[in-house]
Amino acid sequence: MSDPPFPFRHVAVEGPIGVGKTSLVERLAARFSGVKVLEDVTNPFLDAFYRGVPGAAFQVQIFFLLSRYQQHAELRQPELFTRLVVADYTLAKDRLFAQLNLSEQEFALYDRLYRLLVPGLPRPDLVVYLEASVDVCLARIRKRGRPFERTIDAGYLRRLKEAYAQYFFHYNETPLLVVNTDDLDFVHREEDFTALVEQMARVQRGTHVFIPLGSGT
Repeated sequence: MSDPPFPFRHVAVEGPIGVGKTSLVERLAARFSGVKVLEDVTNPFLDAFYRGVPGAAFQVQIFFLLSRYQQHAELRQPELFTRLVVADYTLAKDRLFAQLNLSEQEFALYDRLYRLLVPGLPRPDLVVYLEASVDVCLARIRKRGRPFERTIDAGYLRRLKEAYAQYFFHYNETPLLVVNTDDLDFVHREEDFTALVEQMARVQRGTHVFIPLGSGT
């Protein structure tokens, strides 16, 4: 049996480090023959940032902002929207991280550039916000084993989760699906992935919450 029509053309998946954004994007793109938009994890300043090198946070944010701007500018090509476009970040994420990591002066300069670049870029017509506990995120980060993420600690993840929660509490720009992934394994359990896709397809407007019960290990 073929999948029913998916009602969105541009989906963005958001959430803190280690929550499973890219894994979900990979699965959605494979299921619906979609176009993936993945953030550039080869940012050359990340290692220095996680080691606390002075000035590295600003370099990280400018690199990400320009990279993400270029990716989203390319989405203006109308032929892309004959297929599902699915991204593992939103542009708002960039500004959220900048507020968290930059000094007041650095953020003021960053924000001037952000406000010049971002208006007019394509927006998703659904945002899926994945959340998980700090312990679950840390376990997933350790499992994937990226060298530059080894120094990420629980305190930083906790601040990041709080920033995301505050942002999405006030979010009303697009339909939003909030998904608790502590007990959700959409990579290895097909029934979990199918249930999540079905929840996504039901969203029409406003904010919806999906908290699966006992679905994973």
